[in-house]
Amino acid sequence: MFHLIFGLPCLYVVTRVLWPLPWPLAVKAIVAILLLIASQYHLWSRLSSGSVFAPEFPRGLIVLFNWAFGAIVLLAAMQLTLDVVALASKLLPGGGWAIPTGWRYAEAALAMLLAAVAVQQAVRVPPLKDVTVEIADLPAGFDGYTLLQLTDLHLSRLFPEAWAREVVARSNALGVDLVVVTGDLIDGSLASRRADVAPLRGLHAPDGVWVIPGNHEYFFEYAAWMRHYAGLGMGVLENRHTLLRRGADAVVLAGVTDLSASQSGQPVHDLDAALAGAPPNVPIVLLDHQPRDAGRAAARGVALQLSGHTHGGMIRGLDRLVARANNGFVSGAYAVGGMTLYVNNGTGLWPGFALRLGPPSELTRITLRTKGFSRNAR
Repeated sequence: MFHLIFGLPCLYVVTRVLWPLPWPLAVKAIVAILLLIASQYHLWSRLSSGSVFAPEFPRGLIVLFNWAFGAIVLLAAMQLTLDVVALASKLLPGGGWAIPTGWRYAEAALAMLLAAVAVQQAVRVPPLKDVTVEIADLPAGFDGYTLLQLTDLHLSRLFPEAWAREVVARSNALGVDLVVVTGDLIDGSLASRRADVAPLRGLHAPDGVWVIPGNHEYFFEYAAWMRHYAGLGMGVLENRHTLLRRGADAVVLAGVTDLSASQSGQPVHDLDAALAGAPPNVPIVLLDHQPRDAGRAAARGVALQLSGHTHGGMIRGLDRLVARANNGFVSGAYAVGGMTLYVNNGTGLWPGFALRLGPPSELTRITLRTKGFSRNAR
């Protein structure tokens, strides 16, 4: 069913864009076959590794598949819009607008161009984004405290060792106090990704590098990956917390497992366990991969929740659907009761849909300020 659904845009493009063109039947048949091959990218990924989430092809081929798949989806959307307009025109006096052949060529060219831009935006090493978050009763020792949030790296054949090494180099150059990684670090088995994650050993900050699992960790040897992250020098926050200190001042840094954990027989998402034993009247920063449970965190007195998962919605327009699946949270800062939720667009994204048009990837440097300073969360 999964592969059939992704084949529907291809079928629409073949019947409504390709077949009306004045080309020889043999040429149209060849192009239709190529489009069908591209539309089944996720099937080929599954055959390559046993999982649709980890295509084990050369990076160039993955880029090409994403470009072709993206062009098909965009072209299907454009053609659907034209078909709706043409159909509506039949209801008008003297209507019955026919779509010119030239328009089909133009929309195909535009779809291919936009898909190329979308893939380029997806695979780049992201630029820095600065965000300031005000926290009530933030201890003086933490006013101006900086942390770097990385999330959804999806290290894979598409985001390989060289890409990870550049992310680490840019991250370390920022000189932040703390680095947090809010899930979905990998796509693939430990044997396949060992070299790609190796650069993460070089991440450093005075208060350490802390990580939580995302939903993709549960697709690939969860327990082995958690041990490996710890072996790379990262602190793993699975339903637990640690204290960050500046002299006598403290902030709680807590992390939870993913909301999907129960489906894999792993420790379930447990905010109560993560906060158990935390000192009272100390601001809490929570790492939770998915943002949709933010209301509960706010009710527990969390001051700041950092999430990812949504990839910012990836494409303008599609982000509205992604928001609906995440309780309205998709990108940027939100006030949830007295808590700030920050939903990061992602450092990378799933190689099965590596397209960005609108919501950019980001390296996110967050500066904490005592409430009352001018807010600059953007």
